[in-house]
Amino acid sequence: MGVEWTGVFPALMTEFAEDGSLDLDATGRHIQSCIDAGVSGFVMLGTLGENPSLYGDEKAAVLTAAVEAAGDLPVLTGVAEYTTDMAIDHVRRAERAGCAGLMVLPCMVYPQDQREAMAHFRGVAEATDLPIMIYNNRVAYKVDLTPESFVELSDVDNIIAVKESSHDSRRITDMYNACKDRYQMFCGVDDLVLENVLFGAQGWVAGLVNSFPKESVRLFELAREGRVDEALEIYRWFMPLLHLDVDVKLVQMIKLANQIAGEGSEWVRRPRLTLEGEERRMVTELVETAIANRPNL
Repeated sequence: MGVEWTGVFPALMTEFAEDGSLDLDATGRHIQSCIDAGVSGFVMLGTLGENPSLYGDEKAAVLTAAVEAAGDLPVLTGVAEYTTDMAIDHVRRAERAGCAGLMVLPCMVYPQDQREAMAHFRGVAEATDLPIMIYNNRVAYKVDLTPESFVELSDVDNIIAVKESSHDSRRITDMYNACKDRYQMFCGVDDLVLENVLFGAQGWVAGLVNSFPKESVRLFELAREGRVDEALEIYRWFMPLLHLDVDVKLVQMIKLANQIAGEGSEWVRRPRLTLEGEERRMVTELVETAIANRPNL
């Protein structure tokens, strides 16, 4: 399709006020902070964007505000709905908002088998001209598209990228061997980013970039340039925080990290609750330690 997505794409948080209402101004400020750090685009309404916690009109408002705030940078939306038809309804919101692309997930709640998942992704792709990144996360969503699955999908022209979140660094190489350069490969697991980039990932849909955008962009740049020793120094500093991205409470944890780092607030929507007790102490200590030992960029 002639679309090139590379670099760091924050899986941006959706900012709320303490009462749970949308805070679009805060979301815009966070977008600007990430732009200032050098990100290449944004993924709104993914897991960290609390997609299932928003009503349809709220999703539309978030996307419209994000497209305006992002300027020339591409804004993708997560497409995470209960059915294929509901996913296509959300695609229409994205088109109206001016999104540059989609990050499409399997249907929520019901774990599809291969035939059903492939039909879902094809159905969404056929309903739009927007370019698509498939979010492949067998750990969270119990659906795994293998390299062979992507060979089968290679005839769908607007499926152009894959956010690979299988938690297996070998998958990047397996995908290349099976598909060559048919797809733009993105790392989707924060604590595998250095390995994934060295093995060929062109981009990173990142979680902890929300809290530490400058460090995230620098880590990615060094890895892409093959400056492994310099990248490894940042990676080792960052790793205790990057592990938060794979915790079941990643949303609450990264939002608290954002608050401590001055990038946002910790407010979430029920059934999520803000952290307390040992979990809160652990995240606070990790973030404060990271800030105290921040690398000199």
